[in-house]
Amino acid sequence: MPRKNRGDLPRHLLVFRTSAMGDVAMLAHAVRALKEAYPSLRVTIATQALFQPFFAGLDVEFLTADVKGAHHSLRGIWRLAAEARRLGVDAVADVHGTLRSKTFGLSMRLRGIRVAGIRKGRGEKRAFIRCGGRGMEPLRHTVLRYCDVFRQLGFEFEDPRPAQPVPRPNPFGPKAGRWIGFAPFSAQRGKTYPEAQAREAVGLLAARCERVFIHSGGGAEAEFAREMERAHANVTALYGKVRLAGEMDLISHLDCVVSMDSLVMHLASLVATPVVSVWGATHPGLGFLGYGSSMDHVLQADMECRPCSVFGNRPCRYGDYRCMAAVPPVQIVAAVEKVLAGRG
Repeated sequence: MPRKNRGDLPRHLLVFRTSAMGDVAMLAHAVRALKEAYPSLRVTIATQALFQPFFAGLDVEFLTADVKGAHHSLRGIWRLAAEARRLGVDAVADVHGTLRSKTFGLSMRLRGIRVAGIRKGRGEKRAFIRCGGRGMEPLRHTVLRYCDVFRQLGFEFEDPRPAQPVPRPNPFGPKAGRWIGFAPFSAQRGKTYPEAQAREAVGLLAARCERVFIHSGGGAEAEFAREMERAHANVTALYGKVRLAGEMDLISHLDCVVSMDSLVMHLASLVATPVVSVWGATHPGLGFLGYGSSMDHVLQADMECRPCSVFGNRPCRYGDYRCMAAVPPVQIVAAVEKVLAGRG
């Protein structure tokens, strides 16, 4: 239900989050809920230009943060804050909670602009990791933590609904049969599916579905995808064929996506495509599961050593990242078949 802006509420809110990609993608769910409740609120997202497609269809503006160039230094962040003030921003939601975002917020506070900051629950997350999540309820989802920042500024609204399907173009033309996405990679080895098992999973999926699309970055990831493309006539390596917006368009047409704890899981959540997610060093109970995704489609091994970190960046104590290898390809395929059966 849309609400009227009270006189004491911000009229032009700046939302600050410049990385990481999956975390910025999750922000779109929270912004959508805020704008549904306050459609006349002017919202500007301070983020990298690359991330703007996450917010497609939302009535928002952007303040481009060049974090590797003009706004890399603290002086650059002060210049970015000056740009924001020239836009007429009267409140800031810092949903990042880093030195860069806090410096930005300080500059705004010194000019009398309200700033609210995220509470990341670091203590809760450390406790969750110590006990492996056993006996604990899942922690507050990151999307809801973003909403809490908006609420600190006086906004009242319901938690976001999961994204609903909307018509999007298909960059690969008319669809026939079952289309599956497979994203075995992550920036962290503790969240990357082992290569030999990824090969097997691609073969099993290609034998059961009309098309399989492999999501990857460049370098060795792209070479793996191209190798699978050469090995299977119905496999497509996506790297270099579509940009981010086109990748999201494609995902909206897929019947299911298989993803690690990585960006593609969050892209699928944004376009309402079912996800089978595979977890190793990290854990969905830490608040990073694709928003609206079902725990029924989460694959993870019950091992004493996991989760070992919040972000999957800690070296494996055994050196072999056995938590990822403990989810076999046949289990992934069975989970995909379950999703497909549920979609009729």
